[in-house]
Amino acid sequence: MNVAARHVYVHVPFCARRCSYCDFSIAVRRDVPVAEFLDALRAELRARIGVAAFPQQVETLYFGGGTPSHLGADGVTRMLDLMREYFTWTVEAEVTLEANPDDVTPLATAAWRAAGITRVSLGAQSFDPRVLDWMHRSHSASQIDTAVELLRCGGFASWSFDLIFALPASLGRDWQRDLDLALAKCPPHLSLYGLTVEPGTPLGKWAERGDVDATDESGYEQEFLSAHSGAAAAGFDHYEVSNFAQPGHHAVHNRSYWRGVPYLGFGPSAHGFDGSMRRWNRAAYAAWRDSAAAGTDPVAGSEFIGDGEANLESVYLGLRTTNGVRVDAAGQGTVQPWVHAGWAVLRGDRVALTPLGWLRLDSLAAALTPATGSR
Repeated sequence: MNVAARHVYVHVPFCARRCSYCDFSIAVRRDVPVAEFLDALRAELRARIGVAAFPQQVETLYFGGGTPSHLGADGVTRMLDLMREYFTWTVEAEVTLEANPDDVTPLATAAWRAAGITRVSLGAQSFDPRVLDWMHRSHSASQIDTAVELLRCGGFASWSFDLIFALPASLGRDWQRDLDLALAKCPPHLSLYGLTVEPGTPLGKWAERGDVDATDESGYEQEFLSAHSGAAAAGFDHYEVSNFAQPGHHAVHNRSYWRGVPYLGFGPSAHGFDGSMRRWNRAAYAAWRDSAAAGTDPVAGSEFIGDGEANLESVYLGLRTTNGVRVDAAGQGTVQPWVHAGWAVLRGDRVALTPLGWLRLDSLAAALTPATGSR
């Protein structure tokens, strides 16, 4: 384990059902095998780290999935207890739990707070019942409202909404209504993601049959820009392509990814990075579980990140954020047409993209890569 890693991700794969758009590593279970999962997680920690004489200090922990809240109140508590055998963190640390609205109960919020969860990422996705049904979500629109009130009453000062935009026009989804309803609840943080059609998902199969059409570029752009305008007017900082925060509520854990700092990943399909090598675990739950239970590291593969790839990733990740990247004289010449087009701003030797530029992120990052310096 690289001692420089100060950020930890744990992938909890269980879900009540698979959403129509989801291609993540999940395991659909009505009855979640909590003890089995935690035994496998303990085995992976032991295989990777060994016997921890002194827990390592970390700054953030993020429990994603899947649906970590599907472990139940006691399961989440036991998971945090296990992590404390290997890691330690202060009361100010960001400890995030992804949760579905239907899992948010008075018992759960009290248990999460007592266990040390400080931030909840709420997978709302939409407030439209028809859309939730189309997405195969397990919760109702009214359960989102209930979850928000329970998080507030439970003492969570930091929590986030996830919403998905750019849905097929045939659904008749009113994106502005969803956005307005989300902003009216004054969340400290928003994560907004454009729908992508992934092969092998229910949505991918519908698209293959011609039952749905992806939103065209103009529709995607319109909804992205309306989200930017609406959130900015409500006092949010659009600090990364998909993320908006009220003052003091930027996602610290996710920022570690964008800065390219080392992090550890545990659980099925989890990735880790030690500063030069990226590794990833077996994706299927059973394969990960069996490998860990056998006392072996459940790694599926790894790759060395050379200088060229590291620079490309640094540019791409930097341009995703309002911090941008540093550019040399040649780079400043490259970005001048972008500034004139309204795609970028140049502040000294740093260039950052505007929302219009973010819509062209891939091509702009590729064009800029040869002319960048350090982050």
